[in-house]
Amino acid sequence: MKIICIGRNYAAHIEELKNETPGNPVVFLKPDTALLKNGAAFFYPDFSKNIHHEAELVLKISKEGKYIQKQFAHRYFEEIGLGIDFTARDLQDQCKAKGLPWEIAKAFNGSAPIGDFMPVSDFSDLKDIDFHLTINGETRQKGNTSLMLFDFGTIIEYVSQFFTLKKGDLIYTGTPAGVGPVQVGDHLEGYIGTQKLLDFEVK
Repeated sequence: MKIICIGRNYAAHIEELKNETPGNPVVFLKPDTALLKNGAAFFYPDFSKNIHHEAELVLKISKEGKYIQKQFAHRYFEEIGLGIDFTARDLQDQCKAKGLPWEIAKAFNGSAPIGDFMPVSDFSDLKDIDFHLTINGETRQKGNTSLMLFDFGTIIEYVSQFFTLKKGDLIYTGTPAGVGPVQVGDHLEGYIGTQKLLDFEVK
């Protein structure tokens, strides 16, 4: 399986990081070693002093496909979950300043915590899904799919031009505003609506 991530998909997040608004989805990958499952703790790595949380809705691909047209994209996922795209912001800034790829800042071990999933049938409108992240009981990020620059169908259509999607692949669909650093001892909990799907600690 592969982890496909979409960057710069919420205008407020683009603004807070002072990035340019993209004309197409910004795509990067993480290896399966980035996954952190079943509430396992995230161990703060020695190579960074500025790890940021980025809460995201995650699509779980349910069947193989490529060159998928937007109107058929809904046939390729049956579950939606919540995950974190951890980013070593200091490493990312260093790589960007040198014009280098920044996979080491995004794809390191444990950088993709994933929680539980909900069936698509639980949602009345995929373009109106609320989600949020709390740290130590305080809400840090809030998002709604209505604020996405590129909706689920557009993401699947675009990504599947380049990568064959296979059953079990995960698509992290972008983060809303409010990203920030985590510290050792933090307790992260993620929700879709009122349903808690993600719960782990930083050690």
